[in-house]
Amino acid sequence: MTYVFCPQCGSRLIDLELGGQTRAACADTACGFVHWNNPVPVVAALIECTDRDGQILLACNAGWKRRFFALITGFLERVESPEEGIRREIREEVGLSTDSLELIGLYPFERMNQIIIAYHARCHGDIVLGAEIAEYTLVPPASLKPWAAGTGLAVRDWMLRRGLPLPDSG
Repeated sequence: MTYVFCPQCGSRLIDLELGGQTRAACADTACGFVHWNNPVPVVAALIECTDRDGQILLACNAGWKRRFFALITGFLERVESPEEGIRREIREEVGLSTDSLELIGLYPFERMNQIIIAYHARCHGDIVLGAEIAEYTLVPPASLKPWAAGTGLAVRDWMLRRGLPLPDSG
């Protein structure tokens, strides 16, 4: 988010060197507002469908301009843990029940100023798409093709931990 005016007192913001970076800060020193622009936490799930031969569910978001299949992701609510958040997102977006979660890792997604908390989720149930999902596909784990950023890094790490071959990048 880009601020021009201070959200606390309405004064103009200026560039100020703080913590080794240029930050937007209130010109009124009595106010003291600094826009730190910290990354937003996002949860992601690599969903293994235990009742569909362990295939991995990838989804295409209804709001995306191009057809691309990726992991289920979502923002955390103020009062929930990352585990609660990803269970909720899985239920809301594809209607599945989560049997277990295992942390894959944490991944910066600089383009969106997010930090992704990625989980391997073992799930079951009938797939029912929520309003945010246009379509889904099921992929055998060995056929996954990690992409170069964001949740694709979690797919890569999950595959490597399981000894699955990564597709040739050449």
